[in-house]
Amino acid sequence: MKNKNYYAILMAGGVGSRFWPVSTQDFPKQFHDMLGTGDTLIQKTFQRLEQLIPSENIFILTNAMYNDLVLKQLPKVTQRQVLLEPAMRNTAPCILYAALKIQKENPDAVMIVAPSDHWIEDEQTFSKNVQQAFDFCAQNDALMTLGIEPTFPNTGYGYIEFEKTATTDIKPVNQFREKPDYETAKSFIQQGNFVWNAGIFMWSAKSVVQAFQKNQPELYRLFEGGIPVYNTNDENEFIAKNYADAENISVDYAIMEHSKNVYVLAAEFDWNDLGTWGSLYDKLDKDPNGNAIVNARTLTEDASGNMIRTKKGKIAVIDGLKDYIIVDKDEVLLIFPKEKEQDIKKVLQKVKDKFGEQYG
Repeated sequence: MKNKNYYAILMAGGVGSRFWPVSTQDFPKQFHDMLGTGDTLIQKTFQRLEQLIPSENIFILTNAMYNDLVLKQLPKVTQRQVLLEPAMRNTAPCILYAALKIQKENPDAVMIVAPSDHWIEDEQTFSKNVQQAFDFCAQNDALMTLGIEPTFPNTGYGYIEFEKTATTDIKPVNQFREKPDYETAKSFIQQGNFVWNAGIFMWSAKSVVQAFQKNQPELYRLFEGGIPVYNTNDENEFIAKNYADAENISVDYAIMEHSKNVYVLAAEFDWNDLGTWGSLYDKLDKDPNGNAIVNARTLTEDASGNMIRTKKGKIAVIDGLKDYIIVDKDEVLLIFPKEKEQDIKKVLQKVKDKFGEQYG
């Protein structure tokens, strides 16, 4: 029997523009089967969460334009569970909104906030780590996060510095550190008390609401005004009227970096944030020449280290390309060096400027 006090906030509002041309504003990456497994990323995340959390207690935070996609891909979810953001305002406003709703429904709730586009294979260990965090948060006034043990000096993630002298698995956090340069990242790893910030959070409804009340009084006042109507027919009207007035701020900046009661648990499961074509390439099986292939039937010659994706069954003949992203989707063909993958966002803007918004 799953614990009725366990809740989840599944974040599914991003556009994932670094996965263009597959991920677009109308149909972003979380609604795609990026790894060719038969399930989309949001479906895999929901399935992972419901191993521990009652399915009716999993709330989906997304943009209003994705409402129908959510309901279609997650048939167990009802409209009550889909929280629609009428404006893009980063993670703090939507998390506060969801936390106040959940607290009104169940004052004893403990919850996890999880992105919908992470890839975690060892789901049993994921559930074990989340259970550890829930047990701690149920007994303590704590804001918790899951950290990822760094495997190399990655400059694309933020880092969490924890108390070096702590002897328990759950450790007090000293500070959050911005994405570092390579030398700084190397020094973090050498020091031994740094983990990657995965953006996965756990806390009780009471603790997170108090943290917003203390550290973001203006934001709290805005959403506090909706408490009488949350979980009623008048909720949507309140959100439509007030949400756009919220500050555009992440939950890290809003409360985590200002709070003294922050703890981290180093995750024991494998993790990939699937933020770029390169991170997807790392996760996929490769052919003998190191090409990662999704959907395509390929004939390759002197081609290695490529990320190749087409519509299902399409034949791709590739000769002489090394370390390229090759993605064929509808009217767009992307052939782009893997080492420049961070520039795909800029290229997408150029495409939209030249050919029209419909291509992004």
